[in-house]
Amino acid sequence: MAETSETRAIFVTGLKNAHAMEKQALSIMKPQVSRIENYPEVAARLEWHIRETEGQVARLEDVLESLAEGHSSLKDMALSLTGSMAAIGHAVTGDEIIKNSLANFAFENFEIAAYKSLITIAEHGGFPGLVPVLRHNLDEEIAMARWLDDNLESVTMKFASLKEAGLSAKV
Repeated sequence: MAETSETRAIFVTGLKNAHAMEKQALSIMKPQVSRIENYPEVAARLEWHIRETEGQVARLEDVLESLAEGHSSLKDMALSLTGSMAAIGHAVTGDEIIKNSLANFAFENFEIAAYKSLITIAEHGGFPGLVPVLRHNLDEEIAMARWLDDNLESVTMKFASLKEAGLSAKV
């Protein structure tokens, strides 16, 4: 596959979607981390990933700029709104930390898939110079998904232990 106007359009649309996806991730994680009290290891990892995600947004903006394109403010706003709604939806549940952990793991895997698709288009569609930036974002998402996977059992057990002791286990 060579770079054509259609391939470029697909790639640019994917980049704009990834930018909006990362904005959505921020709108999900920031409210979560602000509410966490009983799970400092989760809060610390979310704070770390928020900083990574802000870097991912900046890298995507640089990639779009290198293609003489900009991000889609409408997509950014729409996905940020849905991210905020998801965070609010979990906040009213008795098992918010569990729901957040499950949703975050699913979202990280969605991001992984999105970056793999973008890398495929970049490699085969005439944008190989942009692969390292996309791979950097992908590697950060893989690391976060791995952390969530590795810590789901301990978060679940801590939640259950706090509940059993009659303590606040929600966040």
